[in-house]
Amino acid sequence: MKFAQIILPLNLKGTFTYKVPAELAEKIEIGMRVLIPFGGKKIYTGIVFDLHDLAPENFEPKEIINLLDDSPILPKEQISFWTWLSEYYLCNIGEIYRFAFPSSLKLESETYLKLKSGATIDFQNLDVNEMYLIQALEVRQLINLTEIEAFIPKKEIVKTIKSLIDLQYIEIDEKIAEKYKAKEIAFLKINEEEVSNKSLAQILLLLKKAPKQQELFLLLLEKHTENPEKTIKKSDVFEDGNFAHSQLKSLLEKNLVVEYYLQKDRLQKYEGEIEDLDSLTDAQLEAKAEIDKAFDEGKNVLLHGVTSSGKTHLYLDQIEETIEAGKNVLFLLPEIAITKQIVQRLEKKYGKQLGFYHQKLTDFERVEVWRSVKNNDLKILIGTRNALFLPYQNLGLIIVDEEHDSAYKPREVSPFFNAKDATQVLAKMYDAKVILGSATPSVESYYLAKKEKLAYVFLGERFGNVKLPEFELINFKEEQDSKKIIGNFSLKLIEEIKKELDRKKQTMILHNRRGYANVIECESCGYVNYCSNCDVVMTYHKFSNEMKCHYCGQKASKPKVCPKCNSENLNERGVGVEQIHEEMMKIFPEAEVDRMDVDSMRKKFAYEKLYEKLEEGETDILVGTQMISKGLDFENIELVAIPRADSMLYVQDFRAEERAFQLITQVSGRAGRISGEGKILIQTYNPQHSVFQLIKENDPAKIYEHFLEERKKFLYPPFVKLIMIELKHRKEDKVNRASQFLGSIFHKYLPSECILGPEKSPIGKLNLMYQYQILLKLPRGKNYNEYKNLVLKSFEEFDEITAYQSIKKMIFVDF
Repeated sequence: MKFAQIILPLNLKGTFTYKVPAELAEKIEIGMRVLIPFGGKKIYTGIVFDLHDLAPENFEPKEIINLLDDSPILPKEQISFWTWLSEYYLCNIGEIYRFAFPSSLKLESETYLKLKSGATIDFQNLDVNEMYLIQALEVRQLINLTEIEAFIPKKEIVKTIKSLIDLQYIEIDEKIAEKYKAKEIAFLKINEEEVSNKSLAQILLLLKKAPKQQELFLLLLEKHTENPEKTIKKSDVFEDGNFAHSQLKSLLEKNLVVEYYLQKDRLQKYEGEIEDLDSLTDAQLEAKAEIDKAFDEGKNVLLHGVTSSGKTHLYLDQIEETIEAGKNVLFLLPEIAITKQIVQRLEKKYGKQLGFYHQKLTDFERVEVWRSVKNNDLKILIGTRNALFLPYQNLGLIIVDEEHDSAYKPREVSPFFNAKDATQVLAKMYDAKVILGSATPSVESYYLAKKEKLAYVFLGERFGNVKLPEFELINFKEEQDSKKIIGNFSLKLIEEIKKELDRKKQTMILHNRRGYANVIECESCGYVNYCSNCDVVMTYHKFSNEMKCHYCGQKASKPKVCPKCNSENLNERGVGVEQIHEEMMKIFPEAEVDRMDVDSMRKKFAYEKLYEKLEEGETDILVGTQMISKGLDFENIELVAIPRADSMLYVQDFRAEERAFQLITQVSGRAGRISGEGKILIQTYNPQHSVFQLIKENDPAKIYEHFLEERKKFLYPPFVKLIMIELKHRKEDKVNRASQFLGSIFHKYLPSECILGPEKSPIGKLNLMYQYQILLKLPRGKNYNEYKNLVLKSFEEFDEITAYQSIKKMIFVDF
């Protein structure tokens, strides 16, 4: 007897044991999808995690219903990767399965059943439930599991289906169950066999009373005569002439024309000319030699290249070598929307061998990419962090561009993992190489490079020896005191922007706050408009004239009077990017001022349209949030202004200074990329702040040493490992008690100095859920796994308390 350990797409601990039917014993393999019963009535698609012959002692396992694949859909490397993710990030492997697979590859309880064609049914040997199901299928043809509940007891559903499948009376309707359907395009062609038997005059006589049919036939004949090998798309024919579908139907019935279908990829692939890559500069050749040496020594590489130094060129060179060696490449990016220029360069070199995988694809499109990767049709895959889970066959190189970006470890979507770190584990399983690239590497990556766990390659000069931008600090307090300001801009900054406009150059203005004003406040009683779902004030968006919560998305109209005291004395407090944009339009009414933030980029192709305006020089001033700091490479941008730089520093986050440095450095890289005359104006109330002074000095080693000293002093990564536990519930007293109880368990197993909290989260309520948190600071090194096992033991003890099973527990490792 053979047994299988199955992964289910559910947030449940571990795998589940199922019996393998004798008829599937020789076919089943690890990595295949199987259809299995779960609970009283549910049916799911599971993944075979392991096969063995050890029968469980405490229960009788259910049987696998059916196999859904002829060969494993998941490589063994991916199964090992899932296992590591589950163990390291303290999440369930089912969560990973649910995140990793396109929905269309996961059958669930909406699976449909039908009678097997040609089956001879012996009703005398059927029990009552089996008979009910057969009779229902004779009437309905197709029935899903939910509908079966109406006439078969829940506990008997799986047993009944399994019995009838074993008797070969019913089967799963795979086409509906699989959900995925290939896209088909309709084509038309002249029926040569029929037409050859008649003269053109006979055919035209046949169509004499139907002039539009005659016209349609002659159009198709003309296209066919011009190029017999060329396909004629049905939709193109209707565009070429004013025809009705009834006219085509008549031609089809007369057998003069044939309609046929061809499958087509939903993803648009490059059809242009293939180009060669440019040669590397001397500085890039030196960096390449260091990268090659590191790879020979079995080390992954941290490529620290200043903005516009040509990191992409080095990536392309390594991609070329990997492809020539017969291996494939994964190119990870934090956001797919900012990739236009690099995609264009890769498309021109690799054409149809290039694929994409990200959240903006439809589910069917993801299935097509999944299958292309499994069939080894794609040599290079560009994607966001969910591209790590594709079934690579021959992975040789992984590039993580902008490795510092927080988009690689979001806290909004489970499972919570750091894609940058996970990449290195995945690469090890495939025996692949890794390049982590950035102009502003994360402090943790820099520290690992310093400890020689990563090879450090520094590219310190811009492409073509172009000068790095010059930084200048403007003391905004002094400018205010001297009354040399207009709104949020000093006269000095305005004058610099005017100079750029006179020179027909473009300016970028960074302000990393959405909306128009942070809050609307009543001057009479101090009332501010809080979100009813969250403990945060609602942001005013002037463009749409509404209040918005940036956490739960709730909207409300702007109040005309104070809801508390009915005063009309309402004022806007705080500055958002919309306000900066409005001020720029007032100061420079003749200039074309555009805005780039999440709200203005919501419409389809909004990013592409703005990108085109910048490229054509139609935009004079671009105001935006952090979106403008990456992916833009235009020769006319020579000035970058940051009018309220202090707002980046005063955030409740130990990484606030690091992120301010990264954002300012990244956006500064947009200036003077061709001319070398870039200038960055940082307007601040505190120009003596260490971060601003270090940025002005432009000495990367010095600023990283400053960050490391601060982290060591207050015991933060990379000197310790952090695990944040968030507990959530709709009742505050309950989640408070639960957090205190979990805290007491931690104190039982861990040293007190490792535990901070429990305490209310900085945002105490989010989406009607009250939040409490506990922060664990655990020592790095050999003892870390021992401490982590104690953390797991604490969770197990907490989970045993029935009263707290409704508490939502979220675990962030290395957050």
